[in-house]
Formats: sequence, C-alpha cells, structure tokens
Amino acid sequence: MRRIFTLVGFAILFSSFLGIDEVVTALKNGSASQLAKFFDNTVEITMPDKSNTYSKSQAEMVIKDFFTNNEVKTFEVIHKGDNAGSQYCIGNLVTKAATYRTTVYMKQKGDRQVLQEIRFENK
Repeated sequence: MRRIFTLVGFAILFSSFLGIDEVVTALKNGSASQLAKFFDNTVEITMPDKSNTYSKSQAEMVIKDFFTNNEVKTFEVIHKGDNAGSQYCIGNLVTKAATYRTTVYMKQKGDRQVLQEIRFENK
C-alpha cells in the first residue's frame, strides 16, 4: 500500500512539470497556438513596449504578433521551480533581433496547469 502512495506521489510530481515543459517547447518553437493551449481565461502579458491583461483569444493574437515580429531562434531555460501548486520558469528567448529575459507563471487550476502571466523583458 505504501508503494502505491509513493508511485502516485511521483506521478503527481512528474505530471505537474509536464505543463511547464510543454510551454518551454512552445517558446522554443515560437508557437503562439501551442502556447495558447495553456492560457488561463485571462493572461497578463508584459512586453518592452506594452503591458496588459488579455482574454485567452486576445493573448494568443498578441503573442502571435510578438513572435511574427521577433523570429524565435531558441529559448534557453535558466531556472524553473514550483511553490504551492504554482510553477514558474525563467529563461532567455533568443530572437533574430534581440534576447528577452522571459518569465512564465503557471498555476494549478482543477486538474491542469494554466499559464497566467508571461513577461518578455529586454536583456
């Protein structure tokens, strides 16, 4: 019985990082549609020239426009972690024009992780 609880615990811990890992993949690919799969109902987006809270569909358009104007070469993870059901990831988004320090915040909502905030800051 103890072994079952241990296995369930590892499964929960492992599955909690799946969301953030898939977000990292979406950033590496510069894919707004892949990233939008994780958006909460509203998403706070901060960019060098603007900052606002957007609905899920608006946020996807804003990110798509950002990726169109900043062709992504890669995303390099610096640090990721979790705290009480929330996850975060800090990394460098390398584009053709610039490098952006990128921070992603996700929160457990029901049975899945949702992206609530993403920041792109000039490096």
